[in-house]
Amino acid sequence: MTAAASASASAAVGRRTAPLPPRSRLAVATIRSVNALSRTLRLGSGTVLGGRAGLAVDPGLLARLAAGRPVALVSGTNGKTTTTRLLAVALADGDPVVTNGTGANMPAGHVAALAAGSRSAPVVLEVDESYLPGLVRSLAPAAVVLLNLSRDQLDRTNEVRMLANRWRHGLAAATGYADQTTVVANADDPLVAWAAAAAPRVVWVAAGLGWRLDAVGCPACEGRITFAGDHPAAGGTAAGGTAAGPAGGWSCSCGFARPPVDVWLEGDAAEQAGTDGIAAVACWSDGRRLPLALGIPGWFNRANAALAAAGAEALGVPAERAVAAMATVGEVAGRFTVRPVDGVPTRLMLAKNPAGWQELLGLVRPGSGPVVVGINARVADGRDPSWLWDVPFEQLAGRPVVATGERCRDLSVRLRYAGVTHTTVRDSVDAVRTAAGMAPAGPAAGRPGPVEFIGNYTAFADLLARR
Repeated sequence: MTAAASASASAAVGRRTAPLPPRSRLAVATIRSVNALSRTLRLGSGTVLGGRAGLAVDPGLLARLAAGRPVALVSGTNGKTTTTRLLAVALADGDPVVTNGTGANMPAGHVAALAAGSRSAPVVLEVDESYLPGLVRSLAPAAVVLLNLSRDQLDRTNEVRMLANRWRHGLAAATGYADQTTVVANADDPLVAWAAAAAPRVVWVAAGLGWRLDAVGCPACEGRITFAGDHPAAGGTAAGGTAAGPAGGWSCSCGFARPPVDVWLEGDAAEQAGTDGIAAVACWSDGRRLPLALGIPGWFNRANAALAAAGAEALGVPAERAVAAMATVGEVAGRFTVRPVDGVPTRLMLAKNPAGWQELLGLVRPGSGPVVVGINARVADGRDPSWLWDVPFEQLAGRPVVATGERCRDLSVRLRYAGVTHTTVRDSVDAVRTAAGMAPAGPAAGRPGPVEFIGNYTAFADLLARR
Protein backbone atom coordinates (compact mmCIF):
# COMPACT_ATOMS: atom_id res chain seq x y z
CA MET A 1 0.00 0.00 0.00
CA THR A 2 1.26 3.46 -0.85
CA ALA A 3 2.14 5.91 1.91
CA ALA A 4 -0.68 8.21 0.77
CA ALA A 5 -3.24 5.41 0.93
CA SER A 6 -1.96 4.38 4.36
CA ALA A 7 -2.30 7.92 5.63
CA SER A 8 -5.82 8.09 4.21
CA ALA A 9 -6.82 4.87 5.94
CA SER A 10 -5.30 5.95 9.24
CA ALA A 11 -7.12 9.27 9.10
CA ALA A 12 -10.41 7.51 8.40
CA VAL A 13 -9.99 5.06 11.25
CA GLY A 14 -8.95 7.83 13.59
CA ARG A 15 -12.19 9.79 13.25
CA ARG A 16 -14.86 9.53 15.92
CA THR A 17 -18.59 9.36 15.40
CA ALA A 18 -20.56 12.29 16.78
CA PRO A 19 -23.85 11.79 18.64
CA LEU A 20 -26.88 11.90 16.38
CA PRO A 21 -29.26 14.86 16.67
CA PRO A 22 -32.82 14.15 17.86
CA ARG A 23 -34.30 14.13 14.35
CA SER A 24 -31.77 11.54 13.19
CA ARG A 25 -32.39 9.37 16.24
CA LEU A 26 -36.10 9.45 15.43
CA ALA A 27 -35.32 8.47 11.83
CA VAL A 28 -33.22 5.51 12.98
CA ALA A 29 -36.02 4.34 15.30
CA THR A 30 -38.46 4.67 12.41
CA ILE A 31 -36.26 2.56 10.13
CA ARG A 32 -35.93 -0.22 12.68
CA SER A 33 -39.66 -0.26 13.48
CA VAL A 34 -40.84 -0.23 9.87
CA ASN A 35 -38.36 -2.88 8.77
CA ALA A 36 -39.25 -5.13 11.69
CA LEU A 37 -42.93 -4.79 10.79
CA SER A 38 -42.13 -5.50 7.14
CA ARG A 39 -40.40 -8.74 8.06
CA THR A 40 -43.19 -9.75 10.45
CA LEU A 41 -45.84 -9.19 7.77
CA ARG A 42 -43.61 -10.84 5.14
CA LEU A 43 -43.75 -7.77 2.93
CA GLY A 44 -40.06 -8.04 2.11
CA SER A 45 -36.62 -8.53 3.59
CA GLY A 46 -36.88 -5.42 5.73
CA THR A 47 -34.18 -3.37 4.00
CA VAL A 48 -35.98 -0.78 1.88
CA LEU A 49 -39.34 0.27 3.34
CA GLY A 50 -37.80 1.39 6.60
CA GLY A 51 -35.02 3.20 4.79
CA ARG A 52 -37.52 5.20 2.79
CA ALA A 53 -39.41 6.10 5.95
CA GLY A 54 -36.20 7.13 7.71
CA LEU A 55 -35.13 9.38 4.84
CA ALA A 56 -38.55 11.01 4.89
CA VAL A 57 -37.96 11.89 8.55
CA ASP A 58 -34.35 13.04 8.01
CA PRO A 59 -33.19 13.51 4.39
CA GLY A 60 -29.59 13.99 5.58
CA LEU A 61 -29.54 10.77 7.59
CA LEU A 62 -27.10 8.83 5.39
CA ALA A 63 -24.27 11.35 5.75
CA ARG A 64 -24.86 11.64 9.50
CA LEU A 65 -24.79 7.87 10.03
CA ALA A 66 -21.59 7.51 7.98
CA ALA A 67 -19.75 10.49 9.47
CA GLY A 68 -16.51 9.75 11.32
CA ARG A 69 -16.05 6.18 10.11
CA PRO A 70 -14.15 4.55 7.22
CA VAL A 71 -16.46 4.02 4.25
CA ALA A 72 -15.90 2.01 1.07
CA LEU A 73 -18.24 2.18 -1.92
CA VAL A 74 -18.43 -0.53 -4.60
CA SER A 75 -20.11 0.16 -7.93
CA GLY A 76 -20.28 -1.18 -11.48
CA THR A 77 -22.69 -3.03 -13.71
CA ASN A 78 -21.54 -6.55 -12.83
CA GLY A 79 -20.05 -8.04 -9.69
CA LYS A 80 -21.14 -5.40 -7.15
CA THR A 81 -22.72 -7.80 -4.65
CA THR A 82 -19.85 -10.29 -4.81
CA THR A 83 -17.11 -7.66 -4.54
CA THR A 84 -18.94 -5.94 -1.68
CA ARG A 85 -19.13 -9.23 0.20
CA LEU A 86 -15.46 -10.01 -0.42
CA LEU A 87 -14.37 -6.54 0.71
CA ALA A 88 -16.57 -6.67 3.83
CA VAL A 89 -15.09 -10.04 4.79
CA ALA A 90 -11.57 -8.73 4.13
CA LEU A 91 -12.14 -5.81 6.50
CA ALA A 92 -13.91 -7.74 9.25
CA ASP A 93 -11.07 -9.71 10.90
CA GLY A 94 -13.53 -10.89 13.56
CA ASP A 95 -15.07 -7.44 14.07
CA PRO A 96 -18.41 -6.22 12.71
CA VAL A 97 -18.62 -4.47 9.37
CA VAL A 98 -21.74 -2.63 8.28
CA THR A 99 -22.78 -3.61 4.76
CA ASN A 100 -25.88 -3.94 2.59
CA GLY A 101 -25.41 -7.63 1.91
CA THR A 102 -28.92 -8.11 0.51
CA GLY A 103 -28.10 -5.99 -2.53
CA ALA A 104 -30.39 -3.06 -1.63
CA ASN A 105 -27.99 -0.63 -3.26
CA MET A 106 -29.89 2.68 -3.31
CA PRO A 107 -30.08 5.24 -0.48
CA ALA A 108 -33.02 3.56 1.27
CA GLY A 109 -31.02 0.33 1.51
CA HIS A 110 -27.90 2.20 2.57
CA VAL A 111 -29.53 3.97 5.53
CA ALA A 112 -31.28 0.75 6.57
CA ALA A 113 -27.93 -1.06 6.70
CA LEU A 114 -26.29 1.74 8.66
CA ALA A 115 -29.20 2.04 11.09
CA ALA A 116 -29.05 -1.69 11.82
CA GLY A 117 -25.30 -1.83 12.44
CA SER A 118 -22.78 -0.57 14.95
CA ARG A 119 -22.12 3.19 14.90
CA SER A 120 -18.37 2.61 15.13
CA ALA A 121 -17.93 -0.17 12.57
CA PRO A 122 -16.42 0.42 9.12
CA VAL A 123 -18.89 0.58 6.24
CA VAL A 124 -18.87 -1.22 2.88
CA LEU A 125 -21.75 -0.29 0.60
CA GLU A 126 -22.79 -1.68 -2.77
CA VAL A 127 -23.98 1.31 -4.79
CA ASP A 128 -26.22 1.50 -7.84
CA GLU A 129 -24.24 3.11 -10.65
CA SER A 130 -26.59 6.08 -10.97
CA TYR A 131 -26.23 7.00 -7.28
CA LEU A 132 -22.44 6.79 -7.04
CA PRO A 133 -21.59 10.46 -7.74
CA GLY A 134 -24.00 11.68 -5.05
CA LEU A 135 -22.65 9.26 -2.45
CA VAL A 136 -19.04 10.19 -3.18
CA ARG A 137 -20.01 13.82 -2.66
CA SER A 138 -21.95 13.29 0.57
CA LEU A 139 -19.89 10.55 2.26
CA ALA A 140 -16.28 11.38 1.23
CA PRO A 141 -15.41 7.65 1.30
CA ALA A 142 -11.96 6.31 2.02
CA ALA A 143 -12.21 3.97 -0.97
CA VAL A 144 -14.32 3.67 -4.10
CA VAL A 145 -14.07 0.40 -6.06
CA LEU A 146 -15.15 0.64 -9.72
CA LEU A 147 -15.74 -2.63 -11.58
CA ASN A 148 -17.14 -2.19 -15.10
CA LEU A 149 -19.82 -0.40 -17.12
CA SER A 150 -22.06 -2.13 -19.65
CA ARG A 151 -25.67 -2.00 -20.83
CA ASP A 152 -28.19 -3.05 -18.20
CA GLN A 153 -31.94 -2.60 -17.63
CA LEU A 154 -32.46 -0.79 -20.92
CA ASP A 155 -35.74 0.79 -19.82
CA ARG A 156 -34.13 2.47 -16.78
CA THR A 157 -30.42 3.10 -17.27
CA ASN A 158 -28.88 5.78 -19.48
CA GLU A 159 -26.45 4.96 -22.26
CA VAL A 160 -23.30 3.78 -20.55
CA ARG A 161 -21.03 6.55 -21.83
CA MET A 162 -23.38 9.09 -20.26
CA LEU A 163 -23.01 7.17 -16.99
CA ALA A 164 -19.21 7.18 -17.33
CA ASN A 165 -19.27 10.94 -17.76
CA ARG A 166 -21.42 11.33 -14.64
CA TRP A 167 -18.91 9.25 -12.70
CA ARG A 168 -16.03 11.32 -14.07
CA HIS A 169 -17.64 14.61 -13.09
CA GLY A 170 -18.57 13.25 -9.67
CA LEU A 171 -15.04 12.04 -8.95
CA ALA A 172 -13.49 15.24 -10.27
CA ALA A 173 -15.80 17.35 -8.11
CA ALA A 174 -14.75 15.32 -5.07
CA THR A 175 -11.24 16.77 -5.25
CA GLY A 176 -10.80 19.12 -2.31
CA TYR A 177 -13.35 17.79 0.13
CA ALA A 178 -12.86 14.07 -0.54
CA ASP A 179 -9.20 14.23 -1.49
CA GLN A 180 -8.42 11.40 0.91
CA THR A 181 -10.43 9.04 -1.28
CA THR A 182 -8.57 6.24 -3.05
CA VAL A 183 -10.31 5.03 -6.20
CA VAL A 184 -9.64 1.38 -7.10
CA ALA A 185 -10.55 1.03 -10.77
CA ASN A 186 -10.61 -1.65 -13.44
CA ALA A 187 -8.03 -0.40 -15.93
CA ASP A 188 -9.23 -2.86 -18.59
CA ASP A 189 -12.57 -1.09 -19.02
CA PRO A 190 -12.10 2.14 -21.03
CA LEU A 191 -15.29 3.66 -19.62
CA VAL A 192 -14.20 3.03 -16.04
CA ALA A 193 -10.71 4.31 -16.82
CA TRP A 194 -12.18 7.49 -18.31
CA ALA A 195 -14.24 8.09 -15.17
CA ALA A 196 -11.54 7.19 -12.64
CA ALA A 197 -8.81 9.25 -14.32
CA ALA A 198 -10.45 12.37 -12.90
CA ALA A 199 -9.90 11.23 -9.32
CA PRO A 200 -6.92 12.58 -7.35
CA ARG A 201 -5.62 9.12 -6.39
CA VAL A 202 -6.22 5.87 -8.31
CA VAL A 203 -5.04 2.29 -7.88
CA TRP A 204 -5.33 0.66 -11.32
CA VAL A 205 -6.24 -3.04 -11.40
CA ALA A 206 -6.10 -5.10 -14.59
CA ALA A 207 -9.30 -7.01 -13.82
CA GLY A 208 -10.14 -7.98 -17.39
CA LEU A 209 -13.10 -7.13 -19.60
CA GLY A 210 -14.86 -10.09 -21.17
CA TRP A 211 -17.74 -8.08 -22.65
CA ARG A 212 -16.36 -5.33 -24.88
CA LEU A 213 -19.26 -4.37 -27.13
CA ASP A 214 -20.17 -1.43 -24.88
CA ALA A 215 -16.60 -0.18 -24.68
CA VAL A 216 -15.56 0.18 -28.32
CA GLY A 217 -16.43 3.88 -28.51
CA CYS A 218 -13.78 6.18 -27.07
CA PRO A 219 -15.27 8.35 -24.30
CA ALA A 220 -12.58 10.98 -24.87
CA CYS A 221 -13.01 11.67 -28.60
CA GLU A 222 -15.85 9.38 -29.77
CA GLY A 223 -13.36 7.50 -31.92
CA ARG A 224 -12.78 3.75 -31.77
CA ILE A 225 -11.04 1.83 -29.00
CA THR A 226 -8.71 -0.94 -30.17
CA PHE A 227 -8.01 -3.84 -27.82
CA ALA A 228 -4.62 -5.56 -27.95
CA GLY A 229 -4.80 -9.11 -29.27
CA ASP A 230 -8.51 -9.05 -30.03
CA HIS A 231 -10.78 -7.41 -32.53
CA PRO A 232 -12.62 -4.66 -30.64
CA ALA A 233 -16.05 -5.85 -31.77
CA ALA A 234 -15.49 -9.51 -30.93
CA GLY A 235 -17.42 -9.24 -27.70
CA GLY A 236 -14.74 -10.67 -25.44
CA THR A 237 -11.56 -12.65 -25.10
CA ALA A 238 -11.71 -15.97 -26.89
CA ALA A 239 -11.45 -19.16 -24.86
CA GLY A 240 -7.83 -19.97 -24.29
CA GLY A 241 -6.67 -16.36 -24.36
CA THR A 242 -4.26 -14.95 -21.82
CA ALA A 243 -5.29 -13.55 -18.47
CA ALA A 244 -5.47 -9.81 -17.89
CA GLY A 245 -1.97 -8.57 -17.17
CA PRO A 246 0.50 -5.77 -17.75
CA ALA A 247 1.07 -6.92 -21.35
CA GLY A 248 -2.57 -6.41 -22.33
CA GLY A 249 -4.21 -3.11 -23.09
CA TRP A 250 -6.36 -0.91 -25.26
CA SER A 251 -5.94 2.47 -26.88
CA CYS A 252 -7.49 5.08 -29.15
CA SER A 253 -5.78 7.16 -31.84
CA CYS A 254 -6.49 10.28 -29.75
CA GLY A 255 -3.98 9.09 -27.15
CA PHE A 256 -6.44 7.79 -24.58
CA ALA A 257 -5.11 4.37 -23.49
CA ARG A 258 -5.05 1.92 -20.64
CA PRO A 259 -3.06 3.40 -17.75
CA PRO A 260 -0.07 1.57 -16.23
CA VAL A 261 -1.47 -0.97 -13.80
CA ASP A 262 -0.66 -1.41 -10.11
CA VAL A 263 -2.32 -4.82 -9.64
CA TRP A 264 -2.97 -7.60 -12.15
CA LEU A 265 -3.80 -11.29 -12.35
CA GLU A 266 -1.56 -14.02 -13.66
CA GLY A 267 -2.81 -17.44 -14.65
CA ASP A 268 -4.18 -19.39 -17.57
CA ALA A 269 -7.35 -17.71 -18.80
CA ALA A 270 -8.17 -20.95 -20.61
CA GLU A 271 -9.02 -22.23 -17.14
CA GLN A 272 -11.52 -19.44 -16.53
CA ALA A 273 -14.37 -21.86 -17.19
CA GLY A 274 -13.18 -24.13 -14.37
CA THR A 275 -14.44 -24.05 -10.83
CA ASP A 276 -12.76 -23.78 -7.45
CA GLY A 277 -9.39 -25.03 -8.67
CA ILE A 278 -8.54 -22.07 -10.90
CA ALA A 279 -4.91 -21.11 -10.46
CA ALA A 280 -4.68 -17.34 -10.23
CA VAL A 281 -2.10 -15.09 -8.65
CA ALA A 282 -2.68 -11.42 -7.81
CA CYS A 283 0.47 -9.45 -8.56
CA TRP A 284 1.42 -6.00 -7.27
CA SER A 285 3.81 -3.64 -9.00
CA ASP A 286 5.95 -3.63 -5.83
CA GLY A 287 6.71 -7.32 -6.36
CA ARG A 288 4.14 -9.00 -4.12
CA ARG A 289 2.46 -12.16 -5.49
CA LEU A 290 -0.57 -13.56 -3.68
CA PRO A 291 -2.32 -16.77 -4.79
CA LEU A 292 -6.10 -16.36 -4.96
CA ALA A 293 -7.84 -19.47 -3.69
CA LEU A 294 -11.56 -18.78 -3.51
CA GLY A 295 -14.57 -20.88 -2.60
CA ILE A 296 -16.62 -19.33 -5.42
CA PRO A 297 -16.00 -20.24 -9.05
CA GLY A 298 -14.91 -18.35 -12.12
CA TRP A 299 -12.00 -16.22 -13.31
CA PHE A 300 -14.25 -13.16 -13.04
CA ASN A 301 -14.54 -13.74 -9.29
CA ARG A 302 -10.75 -13.85 -9.01
CA ALA A 303 -10.77 -10.44 -10.67
CA ASN A 304 -13.39 -9.24 -8.18
CA ALA A 305 -11.15 -10.49 -5.36
CA ALA A 306 -8.13 -8.59 -6.73
CA LEU A 307 -10.19 -5.38 -6.78
CA ALA A 308 -11.45 -6.08 -3.25
CA ALA A 309 -7.90 -6.72 -1.99
CA ALA A 310 -6.74 -3.39 -3.41
CA GLY A 311 -9.76 -1.73 -1.82
CA ALA A 312 -8.94 -3.31 1.56
CA GLU A 313 -5.44 -1.88 1.39
CA ALA A 314 -6.91 1.57 0.84
CA LEU A 315 -8.59 1.15 4.22
CA GLY A 316 -5.44 -0.04 5.95
CA VAL A 317 -5.85 -3.83 5.74
CA PRO A 318 -2.82 -5.63 4.24
CA ALA A 319 -3.65 -7.45 1.01
CA GLU A 320 -2.20 -10.69 2.43
CA ARG A 321 -4.74 -10.65 5.26
CA ALA A 322 -7.56 -9.62 2.92
CA VAL A 323 -6.87 -12.47 0.49
CA ALA A 324 -6.79 -15.04 3.31
CA ALA A 325 -10.13 -13.79 4.65
CA MET A 326 -11.79 -13.82 1.21
CA ALA A 327 -10.88 -17.49 0.77
CA THR A 328 -13.54 -18.33 3.38
CA VAL A 329 -16.42 -17.04 1.21
CA GLY A 330 -18.34 -19.98 -0.25
CA GLU A 331 -21.44 -18.19 -1.52
CA VAL A 332 -22.78 -14.70 -2.07
CA ALA A 333 -26.49 -14.17 -1.38
CA GLY A 334 -27.21 -17.73 -2.46
CA ARG A 335 -25.19 -17.54 -5.67
CA PHE A 336 -22.80 -20.28 -6.83
CA THR A 337 -23.90 -22.78 -4.18
CA VAL A 338 -25.29 -26.23 -4.92
CA ARG A 339 -28.66 -26.61 -3.19
CA PRO A 340 -31.53 -29.08 -3.51
CA VAL A 341 -34.43 -27.89 -5.63
CA ASP A 342 -37.27 -30.36 -5.10
CA GLY A 343 -34.57 -32.88 -4.24
CA VAL A 344 -32.43 -32.14 -7.32
CA PRO A 345 -28.89 -30.81 -6.61
CA THR A 346 -28.76 -27.47 -8.42
CA ARG A 347 -26.08 -24.82 -8.70
CA LEU A 348 -27.79 -21.43 -8.61
CA MET A 349 -26.28 -18.52 -10.52
CA LEU A 350 -27.51 -15.02 -11.35
CA ALA A 351 -26.89 -13.11 -14.59
CA LYS A 352 -28.71 -9.88 -15.34
CA ASN A 353 -27.29 -8.59 -18.63
CA PRO A 354 -25.22 -9.73 -21.64
CA ALA A 355 -21.91 -9.20 -19.82
CA GLY A 356 -22.95 -11.38 -16.89
CA TRP A 357 -24.50 -14.04 -19.09
CA GLN A 358 -21.32 -14.28 -21.16
CA GLU A 359 -19.23 -14.93 -18.04
CA LEU A 360 -21.55 -17.59 -16.64
CA LEU A 361 -22.07 -19.36 -19.97
CA GLY A 362 -18.29 -19.56 -20.18
CA LEU A 363 -18.23 -20.99 -16.67
CA VAL A 364 -20.61 -23.87 -17.49
CA ARG A 365 -19.41 -24.43 -21.07
CA PRO A 366 -16.95 -27.30 -20.36
CA GLY A 367 -19.60 -29.53 -18.77
CA SER A 368 -22.03 -31.91 -20.42
CA GLY A 369 -24.86 -31.88 -17.88
CA PRO A 370 -28.21 -30.12 -18.15
CA VAL A 371 -28.56 -26.34 -17.97
CA VAL A 372 -31.70 -24.40 -17.03
CA VAL A 373 -31.89 -20.77 -18.16
CA GLY A 374 -34.59 -18.55 -16.68
CA ILE A 375 -35.87 -15.11 -17.71
CA ASN A 376 -38.46 -12.81 -16.18
CA ALA A 377 -39.08 -9.18 -17.15
CA ARG A 378 -40.39 -7.53 -14.01
CA VAL A 379 -39.41 -4.09 -12.73
CA ALA A 380 -36.31 -5.42 -10.95
CA ASP A 381 -35.17 -7.19 -14.14
CA GLY A 382 -36.00 -4.40 -16.57
CA ARG A 383 -39.12 -4.63 -18.67
CA ASP A 384 -37.23 -4.80 -21.96
CA PRO A 385 -35.73 -8.28 -22.62
CA SER A 386 -34.35 -7.43 -26.07
CA TRP A 387 -30.84 -7.85 -24.64
CA LEU A 388 -31.37 -11.61 -25.01
CA TRP A 389 -30.22 -11.27 -28.61
CA ASP A 390 -26.80 -10.05 -27.45
CA VAL A 391 -26.17 -13.07 -25.20
CA PRO A 392 -23.98 -15.80 -26.79
CA PHE A 393 -26.37 -18.67 -26.11
CA GLU A 394 -24.67 -20.53 -28.96
CA GLN A 395 -22.25 -21.76 -26.29
CA LEU A 396 -24.98 -24.09 -25.00
CA ALA A 397 -25.26 -26.03 -28.27
CA GLY A 398 -25.06 -29.77 -27.63
CA ARG A 399 -26.10 -29.50 -23.98
CA PRO A 400 -29.48 -30.55 -22.52
CA VAL A 401 -31.16 -27.14 -22.04
CA VAL A 402 -34.46 -26.08 -20.47
CA ALA A 403 -35.87 -22.56 -20.88
CA THR A 404 -38.00 -21.31 -18.01
CA GLY A 405 -39.48 -18.19 -16.44
CA GLU A 406 -42.27 -15.79 -17.33
CA ARG A 407 -40.56 -14.88 -20.61
CA CYS A 408 -39.54 -18.43 -21.45
CA ARG A 409 -41.06 -18.15 -24.92
CA ASP A 410 -38.91 -15.11 -25.77
CA LEU A 411 -35.96 -17.10 -24.52
CA SER A 412 -37.04 -20.13 -26.55
CA VAL A 413 -37.05 -18.09 -29.76
CA ARG A 414 -33.55 -16.82 -29.02
CA LEU A 415 -32.29 -20.34 -28.28
CA ARG A 416 -33.79 -21.63 -31.49
CA TYR A 417 -31.94 -19.00 -33.53
CA ALA A 418 -28.78 -19.88 -31.60
CA GLY A 419 -29.13 -23.48 -32.74
CA VAL A 420 -29.68 -24.77 -29.19
CA THR A 421 -32.03 -27.73 -28.88
CA HIS A 422 -34.11 -27.19 -25.77
CA THR A 423 -37.32 -27.79 -23.85
CA THR A 424 -39.58 -25.00 -22.59
CA VAL A 425 -41.07 -25.31 -19.09
CA ARG A 426 -42.55 -22.14 -17.57
CA ASP A 427 -42.36 -23.14 -13.87
CA SER A 428 -38.76 -23.04 -12.64
CA VAL A 429 -39.00 -25.97 -10.21
CA ASP A 430 -40.62 -28.12 -12.88
CA ALA A 431 -37.86 -26.98 -15.24
CA VAL A 432 -35.14 -28.18 -12.85
CA ARG A 433 -36.94 -31.48 -12.43
CA THR A 434 -37.21 -31.84 -16.21
CA ALA A 435 -33.52 -31.00 -16.64
CA ALA A 436 -32.51 -33.63 -14.09
CA GLY A 437 -34.21 -36.26 -16.26
CA MET A 438 -32.14 -35.12 -19.25
CA ALA A 439 -28.76 -35.79 -17.60
CA PRO A 440 -26.44 -38.04 -19.64
CA ALA A 441 -26.76 -41.70 -18.65
CA GLY A 442 -24.61 -44.79 -19.03
CA PRO A 443 -21.12 -45.82 -17.86
CA ALA A 444 -19.41 -43.20 -20.02
CA ALA A 445 -21.37 -40.38 -18.42
CA GLY A 446 -19.93 -40.98 -14.96
CA ARG A 447 -21.58 -39.62 -11.85
CA PRO A 448 -23.99 -36.84 -12.85
CA GLY A 449 -23.19 -33.37 -11.55
CA PRO A 450 -25.69 -30.78 -10.40
CA VAL A 451 -28.15 -29.10 -12.72
CA GLU A 452 -26.80 -25.67 -13.66
CA PHE A 453 -29.39 -22.89 -13.23
CA ILE A 454 -28.72 -19.38 -14.60
CA GLY A 455 -31.44 -16.80 -14.20
CA ASN A 456 -31.90 -13.06 -14.08
CA TYR A 457 -32.87 -11.20 -10.88
CA THR A 458 -36.39 -12.34 -10.12
CA ALA A 459 -36.04 -15.73 -11.85
CA PHE A 460 -33.10 -16.46 -9.56
CA ALA A 461 -34.83 -15.06 -6.47
CA ASP A 462 -38.04 -17.03 -7.14
CA LEU A 463 -36.18 -20.34 -7.38
CA LEU A 464 -34.02 -19.55 -4.36
CA ALA A 465 -37.17 -18.91 -2.31
CA ARG A 466 -38.93 -22.10 -3.52
CA ARG A 467 -36.10 -24.61 -3.36
